[in-house]
Amino acid sequence: MSVGAIAYALTAPGQTAVVSVFVDPMVAELGISRETVAAAYLIGTLAGAAGMPLVGRALDRFGARAVLLATSLFFGAVLMGLAAAGEVVGLTAGFIGIRFAGQGALTLTATTVVAYHVTHRLGAAMGVVSAAGTAGISLTPLLLERVVTTYGPGVGWFVQGVAVWVVLIPLALLGLPRRPPRSRRPGRAVTDGAALGTILRAPAFWVLTAGVGVLSLVVTALTFHQIDVLGERGLTSAEAAATFLPQTVAGLAATLLVGVVLDRIPAKPVMVGSMLMVMVALVSAGHLHPGWGAIGYGLAVGVAGNAFRTVEAAVLPRWFGTAQIGAARGVVHAVAVAASALGPFLLAIGRASGDSYRPALLGLCVLPAVLTVVIVAVREPRQL
Repeated sequence: MSVGAIAYALTAPGQTAVVSVFVDPMVAELGISRETVAAAYLIGTLAGAAGMPLVGRALDRFGARAVLLATSLFFGAVLMGLAAAGEVVGLTAGFIGIRFAGQGALTLTATTVVAYHVTHRLGAAMGVVSAAGTAGISLTPLLLERVVTTYGPGVGWFVQGVAVWVVLIPLALLGLPRRPPRSRRPGRAVTDGAALGTILRAPAFWVLTAGVGVLSLVVTALTFHQIDVLGERGLTSAEAAATFLPQTVAGLAATLLVGVVLDRIPAKPVMVGSMLMVMVALVSAGHLHPGWGAIGYGLAVGVAGNAFRTVEAAVLPRWFGTAQIGAARGVVHAVAVAASALGPFLLAIGRASGDSYRPALLGLCVLPAVLTVVIVAVREPRQL
Protein backbone atom coordinates (compact mmCIF):
# COMPACT_ATOMS: atom_id res chain seq x y z
CA MET A 1 0.00 0.00 0.00
CA SER A 2 2.86 2.39 0.71
CA VAL A 3 4.01 2.31 -2.92
CA GLY A 4 0.52 3.16 -4.09
CA ALA A 5 0.18 6.01 -1.57
CA ILE A 6 3.51 7.60 -2.50
CA ALA A 7 2.84 7.26 -6.22
CA TYR A 8 -0.64 8.74 -5.75
CA ALA A 9 0.82 11.75 -3.90
CA LEU A 10 3.35 12.31 -6.69
CA THR A 11 0.55 12.68 -9.22
CA ALA A 12 0.23 16.20 -7.76
CA PRO A 13 2.09 18.05 -10.57
CA GLY A 14 -0.48 16.77 -13.04
CA GLN A 15 -3.50 17.58 -10.88
CA THR A 16 -5.61 20.72 -11.24
CA ALA A 17 -5.03 21.84 -7.64
CA VAL A 18 -1.33 22.27 -8.42
CA VAL A 19 -1.80 23.61 -11.96
CA SER A 20 -4.10 26.32 -10.54
CA VAL A 21 -1.08 27.78 -8.69
CA PHE A 22 0.61 28.36 -12.05
CA VAL A 23 -2.35 29.84 -13.96
CA ASP A 24 -2.05 33.51 -13.01
CA PRO A 25 1.79 33.57 -13.17
CA MET A 26 1.68 31.94 -16.62
CA VAL A 27 -0.95 34.43 -17.80
CA ALA A 28 1.34 37.26 -16.74
CA GLU A 29 4.61 35.72 -17.97
CA LEU A 30 3.36 34.53 -21.37
CA GLY A 31 1.07 37.50 -21.99
CA ILE A 32 -2.01 35.38 -22.73
CA SER A 33 -5.58 35.37 -21.42
CA ARG A 34 -7.09 33.08 -18.81
CA GLU A 35 -9.42 31.70 -21.51
CA THR A 36 -6.37 30.79 -23.62
CA VAL A 37 -4.79 28.90 -20.73
CA ALA A 38 -8.09 27.11 -20.11
CA ALA A 39 -8.29 26.18 -23.81
CA ALA A 40 -4.71 24.86 -23.74
CA TYR A 41 -5.60 22.85 -20.65
CA LEU A 42 -8.67 21.49 -22.44
CA ILE A 43 -6.65 20.36 -25.47
CA GLY A 44 -3.89 18.92 -23.33
CA THR A 45 -6.25 17.00 -21.09
CA LEU A 46 -8.36 15.60 -23.93
CA ALA A 47 -5.24 14.43 -25.76
CA GLY A 48 -3.89 12.91 -22.55
CA ALA A 49 -7.15 11.05 -21.97
CA ALA A 50 -6.82 9.19 -25.26
CA GLY A 51 -3.93 7.13 -23.93
CA MET A 52 -5.58 5.81 -20.78
CA PRO A 53 -6.98 2.56 -22.25
CA LEU A 54 -3.48 1.74 -23.54
CA VAL A 55 -2.01 2.32 -20.08
CA GLY A 56 -4.64 0.03 -18.58
CA ARG A 57 -3.82 -2.76 -21.03
CA ALA A 58 -0.12 -2.28 -20.33
CA LEU A 59 -0.77 -2.77 -16.61
CA ASP A 60 -2.52 -6.07 -17.28
CA ARG A 61 0.18 -7.25 -19.68
CA PHE A 62 3.46 -5.97 -18.22
CA GLY A 63 2.61 -5.34 -14.56
CA ALA A 64 2.67 -2.22 -12.39
CA ARG A 65 6.45 -2.14 -11.99
CA ALA A 66 7.22 -1.58 -15.68
CA VAL A 67 4.38 0.90 -16.14
CA LEU A 68 5.33 2.89 -13.03
CA LEU A 69 8.95 3.12 -14.19
CA ALA A 70 8.05 4.25 -17.72
CA THR A 71 5.48 6.74 -16.45
CA SER A 72 7.89 8.22 -13.91
CA LEU A 73 10.62 8.75 -16.51
CA PHE A 74 8.22 10.43 -18.92
CA PHE A 75 6.41 12.51 -16.30
CA GLY A 76 9.60 13.96 -14.84
CA ALA A 77 10.95 14.82 -18.30
CA VAL A 78 7.75 16.62 -19.30
CA LEU A 79 7.72 18.68 -16.10
CA MET A 80 11.29 19.78 -16.71
CA GLY A 81 10.37 20.62 -20.29
CA LEU A 82 7.48 22.80 -19.11
CA ALA A 83 10.01 24.97 -17.32
CA ALA A 84 11.17 26.16 -20.75
CA ALA A 85 7.71 26.69 -22.29
CA GLY A 86 7.56 30.24 -23.65
CA GLU A 87 4.42 30.23 -25.80
CA VAL A 88 1.02 28.59 -26.15
CA VAL A 89 2.18 25.63 -28.26
CA GLY A 90 4.80 24.60 -25.73
CA LEU A 91 2.35 25.11 -22.89
CA THR A 92 -0.26 22.93 -24.60
CA ALA A 93 2.30 20.19 -25.26
CA GLY A 94 3.31 20.31 -21.61
CA PHE A 95 -0.29 20.05 -20.51
CA ILE A 96 -0.74 16.97 -22.73
CA GLY A 97 2.24 15.34 -21.03
CA ILE A 98 1.40 16.11 -17.41
CA ARG A 99 -2.29 15.27 -17.76
CA PHE A 100 -1.51 11.97 -19.50
CA ALA A 101 1.30 10.93 -17.18
CA GLY A 102 0.33 12.52 -13.87
CA GLN A 103 -3.42 12.87 -13.64
CA GLY A 104 -3.94 9.81 -15.83
CA ALA A 105 -1.32 7.07 -15.99
CA LEU A 106 0.26 7.55 -12.57
CA THR A 107 -3.10 7.78 -10.78
CA LEU A 108 -4.29 4.66 -12.59
CA THR A 109 -1.12 2.76 -11.71
CA ALA A 110 -1.06 3.87 -8.07
CA THR A 111 -4.58 2.62 -7.34
CA THR A 112 -4.53 -0.46 -9.56
CA VAL A 113 -1.43 -1.80 -7.83
CA VAL A 114 -3.46 -1.93 -4.62
CA ALA A 115 -6.16 -4.00 -6.34
CA TYR A 116 -3.46 -6.41 -7.52
CA HIS A 117 -1.81 -6.86 -4.14
CA VAL A 118 -4.61 -6.58 -1.54
CA THR A 119 -7.00 -9.52 -1.24
CA HIS A 120 -8.88 -8.67 1.98
CA ARG A 121 -10.56 -5.42 3.12
CA LEU A 122 -9.87 -3.82 -0.23
CA GLY A 123 -12.16 -0.88 0.52
CA ALA A 124 -10.22 0.07 3.63
CA ALA A 125 -6.91 -0.34 1.79
CA MET A 126 -8.07 1.89 -1.06
CA GLY A 127 -9.27 4.41 1.49
CA VAL A 128 -5.89 4.59 3.21
CA VAL A 129 -3.97 4.88 -0.08
CA SER A 130 -6.33 7.49 -1.48
CA ALA A 131 -6.29 9.48 1.75
CA ALA A 132 -2.50 9.53 1.93
CA GLY A 133 -2.24 10.45 -1.74
CA THR A 134 -4.88 13.15 -1.44
CA ALA A 135 -3.03 14.68 1.50
CA GLY A 136 0.12 14.92 -0.59
CA ILE A 137 -1.75 16.46 -3.53
CA SER A 138 -3.51 18.99 -1.29
CA LEU A 139 -0.33 20.10 0.48
CA THR A 140 1.67 20.55 -2.72
CA PRO A 141 0.00 23.85 -3.77
CA LEU A 142 0.83 25.34 -0.38
CA LEU A 143 4.48 24.30 -0.74
CA LEU A 144 4.73 25.48 -4.34
CA GLU A 145 2.98 28.84 -4.00
CA ARG A 146 6.01 30.53 -2.42
CA VAL A 147 8.40 28.94 -4.93
CA VAL A 148 6.34 30.09 -7.91
CA THR A 149 5.81 33.58 -6.48
CA THR A 150 9.49 34.06 -5.68
CA TYR A 151 11.25 32.33 -8.54
CA GLY A 152 8.62 32.05 -11.28
CA PRO A 153 6.64 29.15 -12.78
CA GLY A 154 9.65 27.71 -14.64
CA VAL A 155 11.46 26.87 -11.41
CA GLY A 156 8.27 25.44 -9.96
CA TRP A 157 7.83 23.03 -12.88
CA PHE A 158 11.51 22.00 -12.84
CA VAL A 159 11.57 21.28 -9.09
CA GLN A 160 8.55 19.02 -9.46
CA GLY A 161 10.19 17.11 -12.31
CA VAL A 162 13.27 16.44 -10.21
CA ALA A 163 11.11 15.28 -7.29
CA VAL A 164 9.25 12.81 -9.51
CA TRP A 165 12.49 11.26 -10.74
CA VAL A 166 14.19 11.16 -7.34
CA VAL A 167 11.25 9.50 -5.58
CA LEU A 168 9.40 7.40 -8.14
CA ILE A 169 12.18 5.81 -10.19
CA PRO A 170 13.78 4.05 -7.17
CA LEU A 171 10.29 3.21 -5.90
CA ALA A 172 9.42 1.48 -9.18
CA LEU A 173 12.69 -0.46 -9.27
CA LEU A 174 12.84 -1.50 -5.62
CA GLY A 175 9.31 -1.32 -4.25
CA LEU A 176 7.33 -3.59 -6.56
CA PRO A 177 7.61 -7.18 -7.81
CA ARG A 178 7.53 -7.79 -11.53
CA ARG A 179 4.07 -9.38 -11.39
CA PRO A 180 1.07 -9.34 -9.02
CA PRO A 181 1.17 -12.00 -6.28
CA ARG A 182 -1.13 -14.99 -6.24
CA SER A 183 -4.16 -15.14 -4.01
CA ARG A 184 -4.06 -16.81 -0.62
CA ARG A 185 -7.20 -18.71 -1.58
CA PRO A 186 -6.24 -22.08 -3.12
CA GLY A 187 -6.88 -22.39 -6.81
CA ARG A 188 -7.68 -18.75 -7.39
CA ALA A 189 -5.33 -16.01 -8.59
CA VAL A 190 -5.71 -12.36 -7.75
CA THR A 191 -5.99 -11.80 -11.47
CA ASP A 192 -9.13 -13.94 -11.88
CA GLY A 193 -12.20 -12.10 -13.09
CA ALA A 194 -14.52 -11.15 -15.92
CA ALA A 195 -13.42 -10.57 -19.50
CA LEU A 196 -13.24 -6.97 -20.70
CA GLY A 197 -16.21 -7.44 -23.04
CA THR A 198 -18.36 -8.63 -20.14
CA ILE A 199 -17.34 -5.65 -18.04
CA LEU A 200 -18.09 -3.16 -20.82
CA ARG A 201 -21.57 -4.64 -21.33
CA ALA A 202 -22.52 -4.18 -17.67
CA PRO A 203 -24.77 -1.11 -17.06
CA ALA A 204 -23.30 -0.68 -13.58
CA PHE A 205 -19.83 -0.21 -15.08
CA TRP A 206 -21.03 2.73 -17.19
CA VAL A 207 -22.95 4.26 -14.29
CA LEU A 208 -19.78 4.12 -12.20
CA THR A 209 -17.78 5.56 -15.10
CA ALA A 210 -20.29 8.37 -15.58
CA GLY A 211 -20.09 9.19 -11.89
CA VAL A 212 -16.32 9.50 -12.04
CA GLY A 213 -16.71 11.67 -15.14
CA VAL A 214 -19.23 14.03 -13.52
CA LEU A 215 -17.06 14.29 -10.44
CA SER A 216 -13.96 15.07 -12.50
CA LEU A 217 -15.75 17.69 -14.60
CA VAL A 218 -17.25 19.57 -11.66
CA VAL A 219 -14.41 19.41 -9.15
CA THR A 220 -11.78 20.24 -11.77
CA ALA A 221 -13.81 23.26 -12.92
CA LEU A 222 -14.19 24.51 -9.35
CA THR A 223 -10.54 23.93 -8.50
CA PHE A 224 -9.12 25.46 -11.69
CA HIS A 225 -11.11 28.69 -11.24
CA GLN A 226 -11.27 28.63 -7.45
CA ILE A 227 -9.51 31.94 -6.84
CA ASP A 228 -11.73 33.75 -9.34
CA VAL A 229 -14.98 31.99 -8.35
CA LEU A 230 -14.53 32.71 -4.65
CA GLY A 231 -13.22 36.19 -5.38
CA GLU A 232 -16.59 36.94 -6.93
CA ARG A 233 -18.14 36.05 -3.57
CA GLY A 234 -15.91 38.54 -1.73
CA LEU A 235 -12.95 36.37 -0.72
CA THR A 236 -9.39 37.58 -1.15
CA SER A 237 -6.94 35.36 -3.04
CA ALA A 238 -5.40 34.26 0.27
CA GLU A 239 -8.82 33.41 1.71
CA ALA A 240 -9.76 31.52 -1.44
CA ALA A 241 -6.51 29.55 -1.31
CA ALA A 242 -7.14 28.80 2.37
CA THR A 243 -10.26 26.81 1.47
CA PHE A 244 -7.89 24.07 0.30
CA LEU A 245 -7.34 23.27 4.00
CA PRO A 246 -10.95 22.24 4.80
CA GLN A 247 -11.04 20.50 1.42
CA THR A 248 -8.04 18.45 2.46
CA VAL A 249 -9.42 17.57 5.89
CA ALA A 250 -12.85 16.65 4.52
CA GLY A 251 -11.33 14.71 1.64
CA LEU A 252 -9.14 12.65 3.96
CA ALA A 253 -12.01 11.90 6.31
CA ALA A 254 -14.37 11.00 3.46
CA THR A 255 -11.81 8.74 1.80
CA LEU A 256 -11.06 6.78 4.97
CA LEU A 257 -14.71 6.52 5.96
CA VAL A 258 -15.90 5.47 2.50
CA GLY A 259 -13.17 2.85 2.28
CA VAL A 260 -14.27 1.23 5.54
CA VAL A 261 -17.99 1.53 4.73
CA LEU A 262 -17.58 -0.15 1.34
CA ASP A 263 -16.31 -3.29 3.09
CA ARG A 264 -19.68 -3.51 4.87
CA ILE A 265 -22.47 -2.16 2.63
CA PRO A 266 -23.30 -1.98 -1.10
CA ALA A 267 -21.82 0.87 -3.11
CA LYS A 268 -25.08 2.47 -4.27
CA PRO A 269 -25.83 4.58 -1.15
CA VAL A 270 -22.29 5.97 -1.18
CA MET A 271 -22.56 6.81 -4.88
CA VAL A 272 -25.85 8.66 -4.33
CA GLY A 273 -24.41 10.56 -1.36
CA SER A 274 -21.40 11.61 -3.39
CA MET A 275 -23.56 13.03 -6.19
CA LEU A 276 -25.67 14.96 -3.68
CA MET A 277 -22.50 16.47 -2.23
CA VAL A 278 -21.40 17.53 -5.72
CA MET A 279 -24.65 19.51 -6.02
CA VAL A 280 -24.07 21.08 -2.60
CA ALA A 281 -20.59 22.19 -3.69
CA LEU A 282 -21.91 23.76 -6.90
CA VAL A 283 -24.74 25.65 -5.22
CA SER A 284 -22.57 26.88 -2.36
CA ALA A 285 -19.86 28.10 -4.77
CA GLY A 286 -22.31 30.60 -6.24
CA HIS A 287 -23.94 31.72 -2.99
CA LEU A 288 -21.39 31.51 -0.16
CA HIS A 289 -20.11 34.38 1.99
CA PRO A 290 -16.64 34.78 3.53
CA GLY A 291 -16.11 32.95 6.79
CA TRP A 292 -18.12 29.87 7.65
CA GLY A 293 -19.69 29.81 4.20
CA ALA A 294 -16.27 29.41 2.61
CA ILE A 295 -15.35 26.69 5.09
CA GLY A 296 -18.58 24.84 4.30
CA TYR A 297 -17.82 25.09 0.61
CA GLY A 298 -14.35 23.64 1.18
CA LEU A 299 -15.80 20.74 3.16
CA ALA A 300 -18.34 19.98 0.43
CA VAL A 301 -15.72 20.01 -2.35
CA GLY A 302 -13.43 17.81 -0.29
CA VAL A 303 -16.10 15.18 0.32
CA ALA A 304 -17.38 15.32 -3.27
CA GLY A 305 -13.90 15.09 -4.73
CA ASN A 306 -12.84 11.97 -2.85
CA ALA A 307 -15.84 9.77 -2.04
CA PHE A 308 -16.68 8.62 -5.55
CA ARG A 309 -13.05 8.05 -6.54
CA THR A 310 -12.70 5.66 -3.62
CA VAL A 311 -15.87 3.86 -4.70
CA GLU A 312 -14.51 3.35 -8.22
CA ALA A 313 -11.11 2.11 -7.05
CA ALA A 314 -12.54 -0.33 -4.48
CA VAL A 315 -15.71 -1.56 -6.18
CA LEU A 316 -14.55 -2.37 -9.72
CA PRO A 317 -12.22 -5.20 -8.58
CA ARG A 318 -14.98 -6.52 -6.32
CA TRP A 319 -17.61 -6.48 -9.04
CA PHE A 320 -15.49 -7.81 -11.92
CA GLY A 321 -12.24 -9.25 -10.53
CA THR A 322 -8.76 -8.18 -11.61
CA ALA A 323 -8.05 -10.22 -14.75
CA GLN A 324 -8.83 -7.17 -16.89
CA ILE A 325 -8.94 -4.51 -14.19
CA GLY A 326 -6.22 -2.41 -15.81
CA ALA A 327 -8.03 -2.26 -19.14
CA ALA A 328 -11.38 -1.56 -17.47
CA ARG A 329 -9.99 1.19 -15.27
CA GLY A 330 -8.19 2.59 -18.29
CA VAL A 331 -11.59 3.23 -19.86
CA VAL A 332 -12.84 4.84 -16.64
CA HIS A 333 -9.82 7.10 -16.41
CA ALA A 334 -10.06 8.08 -20.07
CA VAL A 335 -13.57 9.37 -19.38
CA ALA A 336 -12.44 11.03 -16.15
CA VAL A 337 -9.51 12.83 -17.75
CA ALA A 338 -11.61 13.95 -20.73
CA ALA A 339 -14.33 15.25 -18.40
CA SER A 340 -11.76 17.11 -16.33
CA ALA A 341 -10.72 18.89 -19.52
CA LEU A 342 -14.23 20.12 -20.23
CA GLY A 343 -14.95 21.44 -16.73
CA PRO A 344 -12.61 24.47 -16.60
CA PHE A 345 -13.43 25.41 -20.19
CA LEU A 346 -17.20 25.24 -19.66
CA LEU A 347 -17.01 27.32 -16.51
CA ALA A 348 -14.76 29.90 -18.19
CA ILE A 349 -17.17 30.21 -21.12
CA GLY A 350 -20.14 30.44 -18.75
CA ARG A 351 -18.48 33.27 -16.86
CA ALA A 352 -17.50 35.09 -20.05
CA SER A 353 -21.09 35.00 -21.35
CA GLY A 354 -22.61 36.58 -18.23
CA ASP A 355 -21.94 38.79 -15.23
CA SER A 356 -21.44 35.95 -12.74
CA TYR A 357 -20.36 32.34 -12.33
CA ARG A 358 -23.69 31.56 -10.65
CA PRO A 359 -25.76 30.57 -13.75
CA ALA A 360 -23.04 28.22 -15.00
CA LEU A 361 -22.65 26.65 -11.56
CA LEU A 362 -26.37 26.03 -11.26
CA GLY A 363 -26.49 24.65 -14.79
CA LEU A 364 -23.83 22.08 -13.94
CA CYS A 365 -26.09 20.76 -11.16
CA VAL A 366 -28.13 19.00 -13.85
CA LEU A 367 -25.37 16.42 -14.35
CA PRO A 368 -25.20 14.97 -10.81
CA ALA A 369 -28.99 15.30 -10.43
CA VAL A 370 -29.69 13.14 -13.49
CA LEU A 371 -27.01 10.64 -12.57
CA THR A 372 -28.42 10.24 -9.08
CA VAL A 373 -31.67 8.97 -10.59
CA VAL A 374 -29.77 6.56 -12.85
CA ILE A 375 -27.70 5.21 -9.94
CA VAL A 376 -30.86 4.40 -8.01
CA ALA A 377 -32.35 2.61 -11.02
CA VAL A 378 -29.38 0.40 -11.98
CA ARG A 379 -28.71 -2.87 -10.14
CA GLU A 380 -25.27 -3.57 -8.71
CA PRO A 381 -23.48 -6.65 -10.11
CA ARG A 382 -23.03 -9.65 -7.83
CA GLN A 383 -19.70 -9.38 -6.05
CA LEU A 384 -16.98 -11.87 -6.92
